[in-house]
Amino acid sequence: MMVIDLAMLRLRAQLLLRRAGAPACLAVALLMLGVAAWAWAWQQRAVAARLEARTMPQPALAVAIVAPPATASENLARFHATLGQQRHVEQQVKQLFDLAAKNGLLLAQGEYKSGYDKAGRVATYQVTLPLKGSYAAVWQFALQALRAMPFASLDELSFRREQIADTQLEARLRLTFYLTDSAGEAP
Repeated sequence: MMVIDLAMLRLRAQLLLRRAGAPACLAVALLMLGVAAWAWAWQQRAVAARLEARTMPQPALAVAIVAPPATASENLARFHATLGQQRHVEQQVKQLFDLAAKNGLLLAQGEYKSGYDKAGRVATYQVTLPLKGSYAAVWQFALQALRAMPFASLDELSFRREQIADTQLEARLRLTFYLTDSAGEAP
């Protein structure tokens, strides 16, 4: 009995669709899609409203301990603490020669010039080194020297090669050491 009713309903629906025509069927299908979309949007709006109404747990207020900014004298003391000591300049130059040998560089006699910056109350020691070796070895040496002596600055690095086929090149490296003029105390 149930099978007959379903078959009869199907037959009536087919007759109704043929009488109404294709444009009416398309309009009914679009109307049903619109109702389904409206119902879905209504449901999503209800979900969003529930989420907004829900109270969010408040994070524990972290009290950040902020140190007061450093004073000028503290900054100056930190600066002077990072400087090298003038009394150890010969050891620092020896360290440069050791680093050059470690990197396979030929290091000839260098030029040395000491100075004093009155405004910064900092002693300077400028070292100019002529090097011979590969490009990579010279750069490696320069980087190792700056790591070993954080109070040094690389002022100049120049390269020269006589012929393209030469594997060894000549380089000139100039470093400036910034040093304290006393036995480690800030002025």
